[in-house]
Amino acid sequence: MKLSQFKFNLPSDLIASHPPENRDESRMIVLNRKDQSIEHREFKDILDYFDDGDVFVINNTKVFPARLYGTKEKTGARIEVFLLRELNRDSRLWDVLVDPARKIRIGNKLYFGEEESLVAEVIDNTTSRGRTLRFLYDGPYEEFKKTIYQLGQTPLPKIHRRAVEPEDEERYQTIYAKHEGAVAAPTAGMHFSRQLMKRLELKGVSYAEITLHAGLGNFRAIEVEDLTKHKMDSEEVIIDEKNAALVNRARERRRNVCAVGTTSMKALETCVSITGKVKPFKGWTNKFIFPPYEFSVADAMITNLHLPQSSMMMMVAAYAGYDFLMRAYQEAVDKKYKFFTYGDAMLVI
Repeated sequence: MKLSQFKFNLPSDLIASHPPENRDESRMIVLNRKDQSIEHREFKDILDYFDDGDVFVINNTKVFPARLYGTKEKTGARIEVFLLRELNRDSRLWDVLVDPARKIRIGNKLYFGEEESLVAEVIDNTTSRGRTLRFLYDGPYEEFKKTIYQLGQTPLPKIHRRAVEPEDEERYQTIYAKHEGAVAAPTAGMHFSRQLMKRLELKGVSYAEITLHAGLGNFRAIEVEDLTKHKMDSEEVIIDEKNAALVNRARERRRNVCAVGTTSMKALETCVSITGKVKPFKGWTNKFIFPPYEFSVADAMITNLHLPQSSMMMMVAAYAGYDFLMRAYQEAVDKKYKFFTYGDAMLVI
């Protein structure tokens, strides 16, 4: 398939800028693959679609405040630094993106905080993802991380065109976030409230936790018409034995396995064996799923409504069927569903 096939007209007022008041009260468009029907519900109606023994695969990654603003030595120019990945804990080495990139050279020092409490030196600017910085911080690692947290901002995608607000710290995060490492939230999981998760548990639903530290590659524009030539950024994935067994047991008993979000789906498809079993895994994935693709594990998928030509939209098209998804997206636009980060949900069964 070609990039241009994933274009659709999305009015900018349908990109949700703020979260709904209650997590589980967003709208939910439901796609039934068997009879190609579309329903319009609320997210908390998810209870109607799952039963005792079903398993939800949730991504427990935690977003950290990855966006820092600093100044360049001598010129005092304002520089935005986006922390992508910690390369070496002891050496305080990080992979970062800097903006404006053209002003930064190897050896430049950057200062952060009003008291210039954090200093970084550019040591490499040839990496495929941007730059490598060394933070010049002598104190213990815990103090260094605390400083990053104090100075950093929630990495809300720039398409929202607004300043980060205090509520974003809590709402640009799932309620079950545990393991820090993501610079992008697994947004499908943000629809779950504690009450809803409890009600699902009372119905007999279990949660298999996986970790996929979502990277900025999810928002990177795809620049090739031939999708086979697009390279995804690598993201770290961890699935332990206990949670892999939970998924495998549900499949053996012919219960439903529901992937919560494209990140959970990507993790499952990365870790599945030829026999269809999910294997424990700790490593990296750069899997790019687009139609046509044969899925091996999940019977259902919860996701958000995605931006045109995004890799997330392509994965959902592979799962739901391209024509069916395009019809559903048109209906969602007509019915003024909200798209992207803080937008409404989609359930594909």
